Amino acid sequence: MDAATALGRAVRPDDIIAIAVSGGPDSIALLALAARAWPGQVIAATVDHGLRAAAAAEAAMVAGFCATLGAGVPHATLRPATPLATANLQAAARAARYALLTDWAAQAGAAILLTAHHADDQAETFLMRAARGSGLAGLAGIRPRRPLSDTLTLLRPLLGWRCAELRALAEDWALPFVDDPSNASARYDRTQFRALLRQAPWLDAAAIARSAGYLAETDRELRAFEAWLLDTRRRPSAPGDCTIDMAGLPRELCRRLARGAIARVREDRAIIAPAWSDAANIEPLLDALAAGGRATQAGVMASARGETWHFTAAPPRRAG
Repeated sequence: MDAATALGRAVRPDDIIAIAVSGGPDSIALLALAARAWPGQVIAATVDHGLRAAAAAEAAMVAGFCATLGAGVPHATLRPATPLATANLQAAARAARYALLTDWAAQAGAAILLTAHHADDQAETFLMRAARGSGLAGLAGIRPRRPLSDTLTLLRPLLGWRCAELRALAEDWALPFVDDPSNASARYDRTQFRALLRQAPWLDAAAIARSAGYLAETDRELRAFEAWLLDTRRRPSAPGDCTIDMAGLPRELCRRLARGAIARVREDRAIIAPAWSDAANIEPLLDALAAGGRATQAGVMASARGETWHFTAAPPRRAG
């Protein structure tokens, strides 16, 4: 487990390390490894989305296991305050899960939140996004590190591990775990790509995960250049808006500056919905702007006047 590399520094003796534990073999293995590596510093939480009757018992199993680790690992079961939206259930569950975990970890004074994403998850994400036509940012996949707040950092220290290795560890150490039946449900895109990897051994999940890692490194370096270019090319505009001179720039740089502008306007204007991701497809927006038109993406309206592109909050939709 390489938390120090993902974090960019050694884990300090006074760091409180929060862990998201679903009860599956991956997260249970992560919990056991972390409890051995940092005794007395680990806390754990299980999110019960209220979607399966067995989830409460699984959370109780995790709590019982936490009590057996060393001097005991404090455990919390977290539940959403309101039912999840069913239009995109997995996305809604993921958003609720991270919101609950972030609040819980922050209230506990944790500096680090660990999740058990592994190389197979990375390969699935890569293939899913490739099938959707994602660019570099999307194909870079699951990042090993992401700031959640000024004081809390999300780490995925198991991206170099295979799913089978984590299950073998859980079995060898006689750790309690359960298999979530939704992980095998054909209802979800991810499980279909998971099945594809299992059925096609010539698709090397570890190699695909390494490719995603290389792309993430490239994306990180380009982002630093992108931030400099965005500041250099930005032109005066109203507060909360973003105006950029795109003259002479190739499409990839226009793509990156547009993404940066959308992110800045959303942050400055406190736009929460609809959701926004660096993996989102903005090609139709780029086509519209290149043709001198306008388009809306993630609550931001973009318009072109020559080679100057302007980004502002989209007007509210009319009822009816």
